[in-house]
Parts: sequence; structure tokens; C-alpha cells
Amino acid sequence: MAPTDHRSEINPTQETLPPVEPCTLVIFGGSGDLAKRRLIPALYNLLLDGLMPSNYVVLGLGRKPMSDEEFRAAVRDGVAKHSRQALIADTWNAFARHLFYMAGENDDPNTYVRLKARAEELERTFQLPGNRIFYLSIPPSSFTPVCEGLSASGIAAKAGGETSYARIIVEKPVGRDLKSAQEINAVTGRVFDESQIFRIDHYLGKETVQNLMVVRFANSIFEPIWNRKYIDHVQITVSEAEGVGTRASYYEEAGALRDMVQNHLLQLLCLVAMEPPYSLDPDVVRNAKMEVLRCLRPITGKDVEQFTVRAQYTEGTAHGEPVPGYRREKGVNSTSTTETYVAVKCFVENWRWSGVPFYLRTGKALPLRASEVAVQFKDIPQILFNANAQAPQAPNVLTLRIQPEEGLSLRIVSRVPGTRAQTHPVEMNFKYGEVFGKPSPEAYERLLLDVMAGDASRFMRRDAVEASWAWITQILEGWEQLGQRWLPEYQAGTWGPVEADRLIQHDGRAWRTL
Repeated sequence: MAPTDHRSEINPTQETLPPVEPCTLVIFGGSGDLAKRRLIPALYNLLLDGLMPSNYVVLGLGRKPMSDEEFRAAVRDGVAKHSRQALIADTWNAFARHLFYMAGENDDPNTYVRLKARAEELERTFQLPGNRIFYLSIPPSSFTPVCEGLSASGIAAKAGGETSYARIIVEKPVGRDLKSAQEINAVTGRVFDESQIFRIDHYLGKETVQNLMVVRFANSIFEPIWNRKYIDHVQITVSEAEGVGTRASYYEEAGALRDMVQNHLLQLLCLVAMEPPYSLDPDVVRNAKMEVLRCLRPITGKDVEQFTVRAQYTEGTAHGEPVPGYRREKGVNSTSTTETYVAVKCFVENWRWSGVPFYLRTGKALPLRASEVAVQFKDIPQILFNANAQAPQAPNVLTLRIQPEEGLSLRIVSRVPGTRAQTHPVEMNFKYGEVFGKPSPEAYERLLLDVMAGDASRFMRRDAVEASWAWITQILEGWEQLGQRWLPEYQAGTWGPVEADRLIQHDGRAWRTL
């Protein structure tokens, strides 16, 4: 069933951005993959949509020596390949005039002296007010020298006094456990006030993730039944079709729990489980999400074995291509116990959710790339159309698809046309692209615009980062105490290990088929 087209009824909400002021965006790691594939294309699309500030400068900083023209040519290729909208020659040429580059080492104090001089020169040329944004698209190990260099050089100070701003964007991962996260937060906190720090998780910029709050709080039919009385359980899945590929060195130090659960999946859980905020003020929304993290039941001791599963993929086939086992990937230790798959059963212990399990799963080398949140409602009584205990009715399920096709669906039971009394589950589907006639903005577009506007509601606050790491670190410590030399395995191209199936089947439930 396709939803009715109500584009003529689109209404503004109170979520309106303040004016986006002219600024200078400095990208640390400017010669890297993220800048080419995500950041520059996002800025270009904002320009096409008329959302960039009236004046701006983008200054890439990287280790690779390049001229401004070479940098522009490199990122132009990235825009041509990865932009949501087509590259238009005239628009690109106008955009490219605002792109610059300088080479420098992150741990060299002279880099920041030169960076300040270059930024000031460009700000004079473009008559910018001194608003500066620093994007740390670099490994966490470089955060300390970068923050110290920004502080010592004075470039992080408000160039225009109280009339300008300085902000910093920190890419995930913010640490690898609670201690390292606290250290990173302390380093950035010595130079920047918490209101100036934007810890980015691109999942929070995805259209369907943003729609979670709208579905819950803009529709009166859901909130009365959004609780333990009517909801049986919630499944949150982030499936990746690829293996580790070229990210083996990073992944060996991270693993699926750190890489995906600590940020992406826990943030989705917070949006599903949070109480209604009394306004859309950034800190009000983040307070509501923080309360969910505070209510997560700790998983420690023997509970680690009972409520978590970790595994590695073995040799198999994905999308018709052979995939080596994880331990045979280039750059991976042949005796590695780094998990490429995680399943977790957890509980939010408050009045709304007491007793409702949240099942989280994520993994690499699975059958397809997909992410979804599925809220399964409780079964109807075993009478009338559900009287046959041998063939129970399918439960109602509300599914929010984050990728690949952003949208949502609601499964209901309907009568099958004919002379016999038969029922069948049907899906009521909504797809963004079909209803609104255009693709959704990329997550980085929305998040970069938020930073320029000073809206922190889609970014993680320090206390939330540390609370999520505190919960994750207890699981990591439990795994370390188990001392497993070999992990359960699953063949590449399948949906994970049998141990994950048993985790949910033990409760009389099953993983959804994506």
C-alpha cells in the first residue's frame, strides 16, 4: 500500500536553524578519503541547495604535499563519483575558488603557526568575520597534538572577539574504552568549551534516524502504545556486506562492539527508548537520550556470556565474490580474537520499558548492507482470528529502514479476498524517494550544516559519550576475563553464527529476515 501524497500539506516545525554565518572550515586530514568521499561532496550539495553561507573558505590540511589546484582536482574527482547531485561545471568552478590546501604534520608546532597565518590571509581576502570550524578527520592518537597546536598558536581563539565563534568537530571513534574517551574529552575540553565541541556520528544525520522522533512524537497513534504493555521487543540491526577490506589495521584495534555498537546502535536505541523531550532545544533532546543510557542494565560477570555473542567470519562468498576468512585478511593477526559480529540482548530499566528486551546485532560480511529498527508489538489474544495455536497470527511490526531504501513500514493482518475466512500479513510501505520525489540529503550534509548553524542536537555530549563507553567497557572487560582464544564463526555471506540465533530463540523469538 502506497501512502497518499501529502506534499501540499507540508508544515514547518519549531526545528528551524539560525542563520548560517560566513566561516572558515579547516579539515585536518584534508587529503584523506573522508574529505574526498563525504565532506567536500556534502559541502558542494549544500551549495547546490542554497544552504551554504553567503561567504566561506574551506582549507584542507594534510601530510601529502599538494598545491591548491591539485587539491581542487583531487576533490573534484570525489564529487564526481560520490555527490548526491550531478557535478555542474559552472557551480563547481565557483565552489572551487573557495577551496585551499596546505601540507603539514599534526605533531609539528610550526604547522599551526603557518595554519593561523594562512587562515588570516584567506579571511582578509574573502572578508570573513573570523568564524572558524576545525574538523578532525584524523586518528584519535593525533587529537592531543592538534588541540595543543590550536591552543598554542591562538588560531582557536575567537578571531573577531565575541562576534565570532570557534568550533571543533571530532570524528568517531571518541576513544576505545572509557579511560581513553575521558582522556580525549579532557584534551578537547582544555581548548574548547563543551558548547564548541561537536562529536559527530553520521548515523544521527540520516533521514530515517531523524524521522524516529517525528514518528513517535508527531503521531498520536504511537505514543500511547510505546511501552512495555504493548511492545514485545525491539530489534536494531546494522548489517554490512563487505569484509574489513583496507580497514584491517583499524578494525583489529576496534572490533564490531567498539566500531558500531558504542555509537550507532546505542544512539538508535536512545531514540527509540527516550521519553518525550519538552522542546527541541539541543540540550533538552540530549538530556532525554542521556536518561536512556543511565537506565541501561549493566552487562557484567556471567551476564556477559548470557547476553552477548561475538564471532568472526570465515571464508565464504558475498555478492558472488570470494571472501577470505577474517584471520586471513591482509593486516589481520592470524590468531586474532577481534569480533566482526556482535549480538547483544539488553534492557532499559525504567517504568516505560521494564522487561522489554532490546536485541542489537551488527556484523561484517553479511548477506547485504542494511540498517533498520523493528518494533514488534505483542500478540493479540488467542481468540477470534488468532485461535489456532498451531498457526498463530503474525504480530504487528513497525519497521524504520535507515538503509538502503530509507522509509518505514507497518505490518498489519488483513483478510484474504475470497469465500473462505483467511488472513494474511500485509505491509504498509512508505519510501522517502517515492513520496517526496527526491533523494534525501546525505547525513554529512545535514551535520555540517548543523555545525555551521551551531545546532548540537544531533551530536553526542561529553556525558553521553562517557556513559556509553562505561556500559561498553564492562562488556569488553567481561570478554577479556573469558580469555577465549577462538571465537564462534560464521561463513561470509550468511547472517551470523548459530550462537546469535540461540540468543534470541531462547526467548521464543527470532531475528527478522532483512
